[in-house]
Amino acid sequence: MALKLSSRVVVCILLITYNVLAAAGKNSNLSREKQREFDNHLNRLNKPPVKSIESPDGDIIDCVNIAHQPAFDHPSMKKHKIQMKPTYDPQGDYVTNEEKAKGKSEPIAQLWHLKGRCPEGTIPIRRTKMDDLLRAGSIENFGKKTHGSIPQSGLTKSVNEVDNNGHEYSLATVNGEKYYGARGSINVWNPKVQDPSEFSLSQIWLVGSSTTNVTTIEVGWQVYPGLYLDSNTRLFIYWTKDSYNKTGCYNLFCEGFVQLNKDIAIGATLAPVSQIGVGYWPGELVPDLADGAATVQWGGEIVNFEPNFQHTTTQMGSGRFAEEGPAKASYIRNMQIIDDSNIPRLPKDLKISTSKAGCYDIKSFEIANKEKSKNEANDQGYKAYNEQNGNNDYEQEGQEVVTTVAT
Repeated sequence: MALKLSSRVVVCILLITYNVLAAAGKNSNLSREKQREFDNHLNRLNKPPVKSIESPDGDIIDCVNIAHQPAFDHPSMKKHKIQMKPTYDPQGDYVTNEEKAKGKSEPIAQLWHLKGRCPEGTIPIRRTKMDDLLRAGSIENFGKKTHGSIPQSGLTKSVNEVDNNGHEYSLATVNGEKYYGARGSINVWNPKVQDPSEFSLSQIWLVGSSTTNVTTIEVGWQVYPGLYLDSNTRLFIYWTKDSYNKTGCYNLFCEGFVQLNKDIAIGATLAPVSQIGVGYWPGELVPDLADGAATVQWGGEIVNFEPNFQHTTTQMGSGRFAEEGPAKASYIRNMQIIDDSNIPRLPKDLKISTSKAGCYDIKSFEIANKEKSKNEANDQGYKAYNEQNGNNDYEQEGQEVVTTVAT
């Protein structure tokens, strides 16, 4: 899949919408003022659809005119012109809707496709409901990661010295250059999450150079019952430009990300997928990435909110440790970065780290790929993960989602 950033920052990786006041109804636990505030916020997020599709998992996918999507509510986006292809397109990876229609890309499957597709000129958006806002407790908290979501393990401190506020990681990290993109092939699992407030994910991070107001753009899959009210494995994106404080959000829960693709709904349940163009973060939205990212990270993350030094049983990746191999352990392979030559290449001096050895782990290995060019003959793959003490019976084979990120 491909997400991208415009301007110098092109990000390729690997998105409900109408007035829902009548559908949402009134909540007797809300004050009149809070009810009005929540209703207004739903109206801002849920634009009038051309068509609506009810997914078998209960999601409602609204097909919204591409020019009416929430991204353009952002003050910096009022004069933004939609960019249908990246400024920088590493080796022609990005595929438009028109090119897909001509057979230049494999078909993609998400669960909602069983009930229909969005027409040309629209994008699919998972509808936000009143219950989503009520679970968050406030508009300010809705669709946000908590503080401490920036993985620092293995960069400047020992992993045991880092306090990530309950967030734990198994990571492969590269830094020291300017990165205009990154890639990785991530196999998709459905890990067990113990508590609805916890989550498990596998993703790619692109991180800016500022250490005071950290900018990140992120993409991958996650299981997060507290956000989606189920345990499905879902495609997600995230961005922030102030260390997860006031800016940014998951998916399309706030203004910013510009969706282009009419077939992929960000936040929707994953089925087997192939590579495709999805959308982009405009350069004016994340200026700290305009001259490239300072750090790229591939890996897994969970949240442990168990009290009294207990550890959650929430699994990372597949729930299996790395030594069990790629048939059982979660992995990210075909890892590459995009440099200023706009050519994907293998990362140099990759560091691996885990914040909770014994509960989660990560290992690196090399695999020969005869189908690739000589320059790419030794793809670096990283398999990692998983459950506390590693003793669980989760053994489902993973599906693969190819993600390409380019800044």
